Amino acid sequence: MKHIVSQEWLFEHGTDEHIVIVDCRFQLGNPSAGQESYAVDHIPGAFYFDLEQDLSAAKQPHGGRHPLPDIQQLAVKLGKVGIHDESLVVAYDDQGGLYASRFWWMLKFLGHDKVFVLNGSYTQWKDSGYPVTDEPPVEHPSVFTPRVRSEMLVNVEQVRERIGRQGTVLIDSREERRYLGIEEPIDKIAGHIPGAKQRFWKDSLTAEGAWKGAEEQKQRFAGLKDASEVIVYCGSGVSACPNVIALSEAGFSNVKLYSGSWSDWVSYSENPIATGEE
Repeated sequence: MKHIVSQEWLFEHGTDEHIVIVDCRFQLGNPSAGQESYAVDHIPGAFYFDLEQDLSAAKQPHGGRHPLPDIQQLAVKLGKVGIHDESLVVAYDDQGGLYASRFWWMLKFLGHDKVFVLNGSYTQWKDSGYPVTDEPPVEHPSVFTPRVRSEMLVNVEQVRERIGRQGTVLIDSREERRYLGIEEPIDKIAGHIPGAKQRFWKDSLTAEGAWKGAEEQKQRFAGLKDASEVIVYCGSGVSACPNVIALSEAGFSNVKLYSGSWSDWVSYSENPIATGEE
């Protein structure tokens, strides 16, 4: 797999000089839980990045629930933990890669290709008997230079322009009931962007929580092979990121994230809403 590394590989290479490990554990309903869990134990050498403090900006009237962070602020923290052009970065969480994928996407967006998501959860790492620690990691500060890839991102205006466009496919990464508009536990309006196809992000994973291989990912996105552009969204731009990884594993090269996602879309009263099957 192009973007996933095994726990065995990380165990063997985690202390290599150029490796930086990042802990992305987080719970939406309990924002301090990830940091608290990290303080109890984590993979040796891992640095903690918080979804809302580090990987998102403050919420505004538009832009969604998890707007992209200030690039320079994030670059400073990336440099502080020793991430530079030669670093190989491995991110993990305890939700099958949900939050680690957001970190993976941010690094790719900032021009850093040597970033991977750990296969399986932190709990599986512990249960397998791999080492954990409560010791803080040793910092080896460096300079991280962002090289923003704006082509990886679309905003609300660009999504509006692309509805119904030949060759463009919209992927909704939320669970089916939210996509259909049957329920909406978080955002103020239920439904989906007109024309979008539903592919729940958790279907990137096996029942055991490991990432599916390239062939299985291709099967998930069968029917999209003629797409020249794929735009992925979710509720707030986080759970879309595992689908971005899955699409890349499946061989799609022109994949963009609508980072504001549904929470941004419904903040504009003029935006069309669809419900039910497409």
